[in-house]
Amino acid sequence: MNSVKFLLLLAILLVASACNDNATLSSPRKADAILAISWQPAFCESHSRKKECKSQTSERFDASHFTLHGLWPQPRSRSYCNVSQKDVQRDKQGKWMQISRLELSADLRTELQRVMPGYQSGLHRHEWIKHGGCYSDTAQKYFADSLILMEKLNASTLRDLFADNVGKSITAVQIRDAMDESFGAGSGLRLRVKCRDDKNSGRRLISELTLAIAGEINASGDVGELIRSALADDKQGCPSGIVDPVGQQ
Repeated sequence: MNSVKFLLLLAILLVASACNDNATLSSPRKADAILAISWQPAFCESHSRKKECKSQTSERFDASHFTLHGLWPQPRSRSYCNVSQKDVQRDKQGKWMQISRLELSADLRTELQRVMPGYQSGLHRHEWIKHGGCYSDTAQKYFADSLILMEKLNASTLRDLFADNVGKSITAVQIRDAMDESFGAGSGLRLRVKCRDDKNSGRRLISELTLAIAGEINASGDVGELIRSALADDKQGCPSGIVDPVGQQ
């Protein structure tokens, strides 16, 4: 009888432990940061004079992969932390290339130039001055963490959905389903789809995705868990749009 009671008690404890684990996983919180992800060809439709758009080709990385816009600590009211007022002034005037040069390792700088085409126009300096200082003490850490997230996204079913449908329309439902397949059930609810209307062609283009993140980013961590730990986005955004190909359409 004592053995039976012991086994029953053990079973109860195991069930309670599992319930606690599930409660932890199913208790999302406000996002620590928002990752802003661009579809570069759509951006270039309305910014054709920018260096990164003039030089874009169908063979370049950003023709078929997501690109980094920025990693924005939350709430969005947090900005311009621990940076010089001179650089803040330059940033607000849009003089991004006059902002102080960032201290980055050679390897990280090379990868950032690939994943953030706007580097050519000083986007990395703008993102660091406005958002990065509120995330980390160093630009190296800020962009290293941003690139960890971008690497996972560009190796996902979500990226495949975009690359396989260039020139075609896809829906927000398809996008969220691909997110769930890549990063676990519920991940798609943390994603907002943004579109813009191309005045020249009348097409509605998917221009950007924003993704809520909660937790500490590291190379060996579970990005899906970071995504699912954030509260679902109550504004799901654009219902459908075209995945724009390279070049003025």
